[in-house]
Amino acid sequence: MNNRIPELYGSMIFSDRIMRSKLPKDVYRALRKTIENGTHLELDVANSVAVAMKEWAVENGATHYTHWFQPMTGFTAEKHDSFISPSGEGEVIMDFSGKELVKGEPDASSFPSGGLRATFEARGYTAWDPTSPAFIKDQTLYIPTAFCSYSGEALDKKTPLLRSMDTLNTQAVRMLHLLGNDTVKRVSATIGPEQEYFLVDKDLYRQRKDLIFCGRTLFGAPAPKGQEMEDHYFGALKPRVSAYMHDLDLELWKLGIPAKTKHNEVAPAQHELAPVFDTANIAVDHNQLTMEMMKKVAEKHGLTCLLHEKPFDRINGSGKHNNWSLTTDDGVNLLNPGRTPAQNTQFLIFLMAVIKAVDDYADLMRISAASAGNDHRLGGNEAPPAIVSVFLGDELTRVLESIENDTYFGKQEKIQLDTGAPVLPHFLKDNTDRNRTSPFAFTGNKFEFRMLGSAASVATPNIILNTAVAESLDQFYEELKDTEPADMDEAVHALLKRAIQKHKKVIFNGNGYSDEWVKEAARRGLDNLESTPDCLERLLTAKSITLFTKHHIYTEDEIRSRHDILLENYVKTIAIEARTMVDILSRDFLPTLHSYTGAVASSTSSKKALLPDLKTDAEEALVRKLSNCYEILADGVQDLKEQLTKTEKEEDLKRSAFLSRNLLIPSLEHLGTAASEAEALIPEDLLPYPSYDQLLFSL
Repeated sequence: MNNRIPELYGSMIFSDRIMRSKLPKDVYRALRKTIENGTHLELDVANSVAVAMKEWAVENGATHYTHWFQPMTGFTAEKHDSFISPSGEGEVIMDFSGKELVKGEPDASSFPSGGLRATFEARGYTAWDPTSPAFIKDQTLYIPTAFCSYSGEALDKKTPLLRSMDTLNTQAVRMLHLLGNDTVKRVSATIGPEQEYFLVDKDLYRQRKDLIFCGRTLFGAPAPKGQEMEDHYFGALKPRVSAYMHDLDLELWKLGIPAKTKHNEVAPAQHELAPVFDTANIAVDHNQLTMEMMKKVAEKHGLTCLLHEKPFDRINGSGKHNNWSLTTDDGVNLLNPGRTPAQNTQFLIFLMAVIKAVDDYADLMRISAASAGNDHRLGGNEAPPAIVSVFLGDELTRVLESIENDTYFGKQEKIQLDTGAPVLPHFLKDNTDRNRTSPFAFTGNKFEFRMLGSAASVATPNIILNTAVAESLDQFYEELKDTEPADMDEAVHALLKRAIQKHKKVIFNGNGYSDEWVKEAARRGLDNLESTPDCLERLLTAKSITLFTKHHIYTEDEIRSRHDILLENYVKTIAIEARTMVDILSRDFLPTLHSYTGAVASSTSSKKALLPDLKTDAEEALVRKLSNCYEILADGVQDLKEQLTKTEKEEDLKRSAFLSRNLLIPSLEHLGTAASEAEALIPEDLLPYPSYDQLLFSL
């Protein structure tokens, strides 16, 4: 099988190799020009591409096509149409035109629009994105598309991402030309999103209403063993998990998704998949497909893949590490410091553009990772805190300090790692360690944005990062554009020095979990936006609106729509959790608790009736404890119902969000703690659902 992998890889995508073989040369050149330079694609070219794409799809078993898009639900959407076209006398032909390739018309009224569209304004358009290859899945040709309303507003995540990539390219290229690197024609943001996830037995999953409806357990007594032995991380793969990962790799490789790394993560039942870098647009598409295939392949193995950020309490949650860099059309990584970063002017300009962007728009970075699920994860168990900071490591920090202080920074010698075991090979260690508590860490030739939640689309954080860095580069360019070539080095040094002095407050190489850092961050003036409602209002500040409208990423209406969608999704998520908690406790757990309490009380009473002098202190204490738990939970359920009613009656979305945070979440946590304590008193075989022991250690 291994020798078939090169043949298997990309076999289900309409790749460049397929296009070259099936398209006339002039059509192929026109399509490549569109893909590489963003030029307009004429309809006659689209018609030729459509015919070739249909022929290839039919050859590979496809009967339908769909415009595959990413609405603001955070998921993907698709409507399938067959290739058949009646030809008369009860016969059909397989047909697909350029018009059908380029444009689709799904109903736009039933997707989140944040007020951009009314229910009666149903028309929407999907537009082919030729920069992301079409692919075949489940006998259907999938065509990646953007999604917009009848009046042109972006109703998806792809359109603003493409806009941000174009803006970043424009600003990066002109900065490089100003610095004397005038051969570069294009700069692309490249990302490699690492994906964490949990696997649980499907039959056990189906017995947990909270996992089904909420994606996470709302309570559960801890298993005797968690992750404290640190034995699961990078541990040997269990056969069932290994078989799943193998099949997942094959399915992803068929779709041209470069799945590279797989391993056990820190928590029991937790795992990770990491791909090779790709351009931001394709990588976002690939990550959406990866999450879909994770769930689909899990079903075939009798498993369920959990992508919630915190499916189990007291152990690690799952994140998505967004590795981001900038690459030129000739393959140069602009964030590679080289052997002498202090003399690498090009690198230092782009490094400071990123640092400045993160400092200036830290609130937007936080917003890009905001969700009800991720609020449970941030700040502990290897997830970064809500305070946005940048980790650079010792060497780069000293480089910036030398620029700020006008001191000489000599070449740093590489140090050989001494393991103390002569038989082991010698190698040079990196100039800096890694910091797992940093939200935004430099890791050698890229930045790793670690705040993202595992279930989230990576489109939004990259839209914000691309746009913020483009703004930094724009400001740098404006400062340097009138400088004479002979004075450029001195002007760049002065610009870097000013930027370092202004933005060094966001650089932090220490422990992000410490109480001291919280105090120090406040002293530096860095925000600590702990919850989603705290940070979302920052999306509507004049500064945020100006950033996005200046660079034509969003209109003001599009910004406000996204604010409302995020806020509404937060409110709905918490409400679903509250209703699920009420349902599980009222219909399942409290009857079990009542029944078990009665059984213990009856047994105790029978013993005392038979042997009046028999000591039953322990049984009586257990009955009392179980009865107290019942009263606490019953009262708590009633309180939660009332709070839920109050929250749902609130018509103002912002107030409803803060009511959810201030009323519902504390009640959910209180009930969760009480139910977990009560569960620990009940025999496992009496519980109406599988316990943490079973869920986390059954594979």
